Formats: sequence, C-alpha cells, structure tokens
Amino acid sequence: MNGRFTKILLAGIFGAIAVFILIIFIMPESKRPFPFSVNSGRTDLTPGRVIIPQAISYFPDDDNRAEQIARMELMTLRVPLEEGEILISLLSDDYDGDHHEEQIIAYRNLLEAESPIYVAYIVFDTQRREYRRVWSSPTVATRPGTLSLYTLDMIGDRGLCILLSGMTGNEQTLTVFRQMPAADVIAGAPMFLKVSEIKMDGSIVVREAERSQAYQLGLAKGQSHSISAFGRDNNSSNVMDQIEILYAFNETSGIYEQSRVTAIPGIQIEQRRVRELLGNTRAFEEFITGLWYSVSPQGTLDNRRFIYFDPQSREIIFYEEDTQQVFSWQNSNATRYGLYVSSQNISVSTLRRSIDIELESLESIKIKVFEDVRLRLGVSAPWDGSYRKTGSPEQRTVVNNVNSFIDAAYDGPMGKIRFHPDGDFEITSAGTVRQGKYAFFYMDNDELLELRSIENPDTSARTTTRETYLIESTVLNTEAAENDPYRLITLSRVLLGARGIQRLHEGTITLSLSE
Repeated sequence: MNGRFTKILLAGIFGAIAVFILIIFIMPESKRPFPFSVNSGRTDLTPGRVIIPQAISYFPDDDNRAEQIARMELMTLRVPLEEGEILISLLSDDYDGDHHEEQIIAYRNLLEAESPIYVAYIVFDTQRREYRRVWSSPTVATRPGTLSLYTLDMIGDRGLCILLSGMTGNEQTLTVFRQMPAADVIAGAPMFLKVSEIKMDGSIVVREAERSQAYQLGLAKGQSHSISAFGRDNNSSNVMDQIEILYAFNETSGIYEQSRVTAIPGIQIEQRRVRELLGNTRAFEEFITGLWYSVSPQGTLDNRRFIYFDPQSREIIFYEEDTQQVFSWQNSNATRYGLYVSSQNISVSTLRRSIDIELESLESIKIKVFEDVRLRLGVSAPWDGSYRKTGSPEQRTVVNNVNSFIDAAYDGPMGKIRFHPDGDFEITSAGTVRQGKYAFFYMDNDELLELRSIENPDTSARTTTRETYLIESTVLNTEAAENDPYRLITLSRVLLGARGIQRLHEGTITLSLSE
C-alpha cells in the first residue's frame, strides 16, 4: 500500500512540475515570476534572439543554407512600418557597442506625392524593453532599384556615418548622415546630422583617404574621406566635357564643402550619335551589347579582365583570368553620360552590384562598379576603368541566338546529355547528374554551344561554371524535317575573348543522337 502511495505521489509531483514549466513558457514575458532568457550565462532582462524553425520549402530551391540565413536576417525588421511605408533596404548591427542590435532602414512612403526615400534608425529601449524608431530623415533619392545603403567612418573619428546613394530622375545622389555625440542629443540635437547631400548628372564616388597605423590601432583620429562628383561642363560646347567637384569635410562647419573644381576634357566625337545614345535606355543597352575588354591607363589591352553585356538575356558576365561571375541584369536607368545598372549575382542572391557606365567614345566606355557591402565575400576585383569593344567597327562580332534550343538527347564521351526545349540540360554519367542551362548561337559564321552548369546546387559550395564549344562539323538527320536536331555533332572546347574564338586544344567530342 505504501509503495503504491509513493508512486502516486511521485507522479503527482512530476505532473505539477511539468504544468509549471508549461505555464512559464506560455505566460507573457511581463508576467513571468522571474526574468527568463534562453541565452546561457546572461542574467539581464535583454530578450534573446528568437530562432524560428523554417521549412526548406519556404525558400527558393536554388538557395543554399548560408543564403537562407542571410535572407532571414535581412527580413527581420524590429518595428512595424506605418501605413503607406514600404521597406527598401535594411542593415542590422551593434553600432554603438551596447550589446543590443540596432537597425538602419531605407523606406519610402507611397502616400506622399514625391515619395522620396527615407533613412531611419531603430534602437532597443532598455526601459520599455522594446525596439522603437528614434530618428528619420528624407533623402533626395527616389528610385528604389538604384539604392545602396551602407555605413562608413567618413570623418575619421570612428563615429557612425550612414550613406545612401541612389538616383532621382537621371541624376546620381549621395546623402551622408553623421551620428551626433550623446551629450548633444540629450541637449536637443537630432541623433544624426546631414553632413552632405549631393545631386549630379554624372557619377558620385567616395575617395578613401589613407589613414595612419595609429588610427588603425585606435590611438589617433584619421583623415576624413572626400567625395568626388562628376558632371557636365556647361561652359563647353562639347557634350563629352566634364567637371569634377571635390568635397572635403570642414571641421569648423561640420559639413562637407566644395574644395576644388577640375575640368576634364572629353573626346570630340560625332555629336548626333551621342545624342541618340545618351538619355535613351534601350539605345544604350544595344550599344553596349557584347564583349568588352579592359584597357590600362596606358591604352594597352588587359588580358585578365572582360565584361560581357547581354541585355536580351538580362545577364552581365564578369571574366577575370580563369574565373567568371554571372549577374542577373535587374534595372537600367539612363544617366547624363550613359546608364546606371543594378544587378544581382545568380549564385549568391545577397551579393548585389551597381554599375555606372559612361560613354567615353563610340568605341569605349568607362565603368565604375559599386559592391553591396552588406555581405563581404573577400576582396572583389577592381573592375573600374575604361573598356573597349572586341573587334574593329568593320569586323565587330555579331551574336545571333536564332534556334537556340532543341528537344533531343545525345550520347558521347561526356555521358548522356539531354537538351530540353526550355533551355535546360542534364548530363548523366557514371551515376552522377549535372544540370544547368544551354544555348546554341552564332558568332559571325561560327556556330557554338554554351553549357552553364550548376555544381552542388543543394550545398553551401554551390557554383556556376560555363563551357563553350565550337561546333566543327555536323551531320543532318536527313530522314527528318529540316529543323530537326543534328544526328552527329563534333565539338571543340574554346574560350571567347577580345581576339575572338580561342581553341583550348583539348580534343574533340562527338555527340550521337540517341532518340
């Protein structure tokens, strides 16, 4: 009898403990009998980061785990937006070293007629135990697709500066906000002061100042960065002539002021053709279509770096020696001297790149590339500089994508390759399957095949590789219709460069129609 009573008593005790734990978890945080945190070793009242399990199907199938985490971080807005407000960009970090995450957001209010882009600062209020928006200010940028939001120590005092670049109309803008000292904010000053707002019909860049080792070690202040704005020289009859306005930080006034204006003579080129290209997005896209090679300041060819613009497929391909990066062409905006393009890496969706393309002559362009600094993936290649189009004007390479796709399967040394009519392919060899996109196309009188493979699509090592093959000989399927697939195809691996088609001498590959 005593043993049975003991068992009932123990069961009752364990049941009460389970009910108590359940009440603690479901009870609102403000009514809990003691502070509760999931972070080990913490005894303060700061709520820990909430980890929400996500189904894999919530994300696109082509995203790896690292990209999923990055996207979740970008989507976690700490405060709700007001009616009519739409989030454009978001940065999260502990900017003031108080062990709480702050957020910087860019948004626009659709209820406003002009709908400018705003910048706001969100902090955690330890007294109210909640996040709240403590500061907001408009900028002159109005085009969300051109926006770039980032932070930088512009002044050299290790203070926080918020930079927002973007376009309004066909003009570039840059707005810089500097965080004010806490004592000034308590005395009534705004949390951030606008120290620069520049609008120009050319490009605007931040010039990095060289800073001493003492600054790097935190022992001394550093030199302030300067800002260069390039625009039309209204005093010249040549539309290609520009001026550079240099802005430097003035310690006395606390803002950026003009310090120098320099004339930059442009090349005298045929003015009618220039007027046809500038200000016309479609015409300029057609002009830059094709492969461009980098030119050194001395005017010599740089064999290491090429850029291929493909507005028809909405892609931009950056070649550097043996590597290539493929970006999806998202937006084009006409500028005073060319085009401002926003793009996104097709393999790493959180890596974005803005490209300012200026007409330098009818055979050359000048490019400035701006990386999205929210995700650093090592040191990017220095793509800025002048580029010339491959070939001479009379022998310019012509790419024709007629009859790009087929519906057929072939057998060959690489395995069994299946071409689908939607542009997808898959190669099966020794039990492994390789998938990607393909295209048959013509370059002048040569027919080529390009295979763009996606390696390790379900892992963090996901990469995209391209292989280009010259179709050296074909045997038609004479028993079928004229437009049916070839019965035999002989391929040779090649590279496309400034000098046209370059063979790799890897031997030929013969594909035989299998069905």
